[in-house]
Amino acid sequence: MMLFGFFSLVLVLVYWINQAVRLFDQLIADGQSFGVFLEFTALSLPGVIRLALPLAAFAASVYVTNRMSTESELVVVQATGFSPWRMARPVLVFGLIVALLMSVLMHILVPLSTAQLNDRQGEIAQNVTARILTEGQFLEPAPGITVYIREITPAGELRDVFLSDLRDPGAEVTYTASQAYLVRTADDAQLVMVDGLAQTLRTATGRLFTTSFSDFAYNIGDLIAVTPSDQRTARELMTWELLNPTPALEAETGRTAAQLVADAHDRVSQALLGTIAALLGFAALIVGGFSRFGVWRQIVGAIFLIIVIKALETTGLNIARTTPGMWYASYLAVVAGAVIIVTLLYIATKPFLFKRKPGALA
Repeated sequence: MMLFGFFSLVLVLVYWINQAVRLFDQLIADGQSFGVFLEFTALSLPGVIRLALPLAAFAASVYVTNRMSTESELVVVQATGFSPWRMARPVLVFGLIVALLMSVLMHILVPLSTAQLNDRQGEIAQNVTARILTEGQFLEPAPGITVYIREITPAGELRDVFLSDLRDPGAEVTYTASQAYLVRTADDAQLVMVDGLAQTLRTATGRLFTTSFSDFAYNIGDLIAVTPSDQRTARELMTWELLNPTPALEAETGRTAAQLVADAHDRVSQALLGTIAALLGFAALIVGGFSRFGVWRQIVGAIFLIIVIKALETTGLNIARTTPGMWYASYLAVVAGAVIIVTLLYIATKPFLFKRKPGALA
């Protein structure tokens, strides 16, 4: 369990850094604070942890088995009469603990955190101030719109504002102003520019029209308004909802009943894979017996087997999602992993099964 915690921390950090970089670029570019970045990172952690736990269980099992083998502890235990089946019992208990942790993640924490994350993303998308009020940067709050503000004073005054509107293919409009203010109303927001110039380029004729203004109000509420969605995704749904899909739920998520049921069974399958990964790491290494040269060949074989299991997991999930009534294909990786583990443990009980018997003396 100690090594499982260590490998989990390492793998979660690897996954988290990869995801945090994308989140950081997205949120900071939109003018969000570092606190929002930390909140989004925390909400995305359950989804990251669920990917890391089975691999951490596999790595911990391989590490412990390899260490016990190199220090001849397994040889001593086997010499006392313990069979590979008996020695696999503590690994099974460890795997069941991992499966329990995975079940809590898959059935409770991941749906709840995903729902909260999607809600917060919707709120952030509608935050007009954070999306355009960032000084010293060219921002694109919407396709065809570019905004630049040189300075924002503590009083809320925007200085040296540049706004380019290229949404109309027939006319390119550029606004510049020495000062501007963001004026909020109940349902809208206006960017009031003071002492500025509007330049309109007619693309068809190539003619440029300029208009000076002392003050001008530009509606930015409609510009970057985001319609909040009350529809949920499949990842936000609880498992019992996925197991009992209704036509309304299919319309809400945009997925078929077969896909929703497959997603539910995939959650169960991923939890069970925690146990399979732990037992696979042990069984693959114990099958070789003791060697002064180590068990590096068995370690390579174990890594190959875990890759095969992950490939079967993807294949089975695709079959379950595309074929109605084939939800049990989600457990293809679990069944294949169990068969491999039983086969390896059986081979470990027959150390001379694949060895050449000494020939009779002439």
